[in-house]
Amino acid sequence: MILLDPNARPVIGHRGNRAYAPENTLESLQEAVALGVDAVEFDVQLSSDGVLLLMHDRTIDRTTSGSGAVATQTFSELRAHDAGACFTLNRGRTFPWRNRGVVIPTFDEVVDALPSTLPLIVELKTPAAAAALHAAIVRHGMQKRVIVAGFEAASTQPLRGQGFALGASTPDVVRLLLPSLLHRPIPTPWYQALCIPPMHNGIPLPIAAIARAVRTSAVVTHIWTVNDPAKAMRLWADGVQGIISDDPASILAARSRVAFV
Repeated sequence: MILLDPNARPVIGHRGNRAYAPENTLESLQEAVALGVDAVEFDVQLSSDGVLLLMHDRTIDRTTSGSGAVATQTFSELRAHDAGACFTLNRGRTFPWRNRGVVIPTFDEVVDALPSTLPLIVELKTPAAAAALHAAIVRHGMQKRVIVAGFEAASTQPLRGQGFALGASTPDVVRLLLPSLLHRPIPTPWYQALCIPPMHNGIPLPIAAIARAVRTSAVVTHIWTVNDPAKAMRLWADGVQGIISDDPASILAARSRVAFV
């Protein structure tokens, strides 16, 4: 899988083609695929009746016509809301995706609609969704094309040793900082990938040092969210593998102009 190849430079659509379409929707993901991304990234949670669905926030207020917590509403209740209602390209002057039938998709719908070989990074937003995601991955037979990540260690811990790649939790990344900077051996990783931002709480992370340190353990590094092609080039020069972008077209165009050694 390209997402685990230490010599690859994959461009990954962040929640699809988020700069131009409503995030975590089938429409956004399909736009990213049409652009030629190497993989897509999206977030999953559970409805109150146990349906695995795509949503980043704990509530639906920011991205839909509805309100309230995801975990307190049934899927049919969540499905009734317009998932394109809040998307704007001009700070609220117009809403080009409103009333176009965009809905919150289920994980199964997304997997069925996307190319069967497309690699995925799936972000677990809550430990409560871990068992359902595990079952869905097995049901679709997609163990070899997915990385499951989560900020909380409790999200991915139950999934260790289940036959698919996992991303490091935030505490795992913190434990890398000192040995990476001091060129000391890192703790033996249980994960296969880092999916991390270039900054944390306003403080730049030592990306080059981290990428160099984990590479010796066959761990790949994917950075989010990078929308500046020049920044992507610097990160690739620093030894990272994947660029996770809201605007994957711009990153793909920049990559096409460079011959990596």
